[in-house]
Amino acid sequence: MKIITVCGSYRFKKEMVEITEKLALQGNCMITPIELSKTNKEAYTEAHVKMLEKMHKEKIKISDAILVVNVNDYIGSSTQKEIEYAKSLNKEVLYYTDCL
Repeated sequence: MKIITVCGSYRFKKEMVEITEKLALQGNCMITPIELSKTNKEAYTEAHVKMLEKMHKEKIKISDAILVVNVNDYIGSSTQKEIEYAKSLNKEVLYYTDCL
C-alpha cells in the first residue's frame, strides 16, 4: 500500500475521481485535494489561498508518491510546482496517463 496525493487541475475533476477510485481499489491510500465551494481562487483571500497551498504541500510531504492528473498532457504551473516539490522530497511521481 502506498499513500498517494492527487495533484492536477480541477478542470479534470471527473478523471481525478475515476483514477482515485481505481488506485484505492488496488489498495492505495489516496489523498485528494479539498473540493472548494467557490469556483475561482479570486473568491478567497490571499491568506486562504496560501493556507490551502501549504496544506497541500503537507499532504505531499506525508505521501509516498503523488499522482499527477495530466489529461491530454496538460500540467499547469501550480501542478508543476507540486511536482518539483515532490521530487525535492524524493517522492515518486506517477502520471494519470501511465496509470490507465
